Amino acid sequence: MSRRLISTGSPFEAAIGYSRAVVCDGWVFVAGTTGYDYASMTMPPAVADQCRNALATIAAALAEAGASLDDVVRVRYILPDAADWPDCWPITAAAFARARPAATMIVAGLQEPAMRIEIEATARLPRI
Repeated sequence: MSRRLISTGSPFEAAIGYSRAVVCDGWVFVAGTTGYDYASMTMPPAVADQCRNALATIAAALAEAGASLDDVVRVRYILPDAADWPDCWPITAAAFARARPAATMIVAGLQEPAMRIEIEATARLPRI
């Protein structure tokens, strides 16, 4: 079994004890990712901006693993407020236009009140 850990350098990864992604046996498991802009460590107030940031962080982790958003087979969206979800549809539809992964949206509280969306993804590494 081959296993590789990927980190974005987020302080939360070390403080909580997780990896942004784990690559194992041809799969990439990307942890729940919120909308922080890790360059500035700020959280934009709009759910659409948070969604874009989360997907960018996921895309970067996938790229480091050797995959892309087009390789995602499963995605979970977690939002504290279901009313925010439609604002994300155009963004998620564009991000996953090719992959069309199995997807679930869950309503649940998140770690901080400013967090309006968290996204978790599973991808299959492309065969070379």
